[in-house]
Amino acid sequence: MNFDQETADMVSANLLQIKAIKLNNSLPFTWASGLKSPIYCDNRITLSYPKIRTYIRQQLVKAITEQFGNVDVIVGVATAGIPQGVLVAQELGLPFAYVRSAAKDHGMSNKIEGTINSGQTVVVIEDLVSTGKSSLEAVYALRETGAKVAGMAAIFSYGLQIAAENFKAADCRLVTLSDYDSMISKAIEEEYISKKDEASLREWREDPKAWSDRHQ
Repeated sequence: MNFDQETADMVSANLLQIKAIKLNNSLPFTWASGLKSPIYCDNRITLSYPKIRTYIRQQLVKAITEQFGNVDVIVGVATAGIPQGVLVAQELGLPFAYVRSAAKDHGMSNKIEGTINSGQTVVVIEDLVSTGKSSLEAVYALRETGAKVAGMAAIFSYGLQIAAENFKAADCRLVTLSDYDSMISKAIEEEYISKKDEASLREWREDPKAWSDRHQ
């Protein structure tokens, strides 16, 4: 869910402007899973734009304060959630930790880096939510330590139904600064895409695999 539509519109406009979000129906992108997609989102690019980076940090802080209340630790999801999480933790004056995608195969074999004590309330920071699977693995890892996960805050979500189902099953609240619908509206308004493109983008969101199969 977006916590604020004005923020959603501004974040979408910024991501499109700096090409953190790229749209292409005729030459779709290939995700790591092999799935073909008309959209590719890399929010790490925002770090190169101080004004946009600052705005996103401020809005994540606002979302956490308004939606989750008192928090003990901010936790980033490796790798793209780490810098965003550090910025947020610094703004809030809170401790920071991060969760690896897998435990290290050397040293202390940590999956969680940083100090989190059992019973502490944490909010997880992500840059992007697609299916939610990798993001929620971080939530499960944190719960195993005894941490109380208040929820997750992310910059952008594709708004896939599978993600909504996964977060519901995990009993984890997700708050995003922007989402797919807000992005499409802004892309049409700014003439990044045509009405024909819009139809294809919405078809992909409804059934990514079927869309991908047609564009192999």
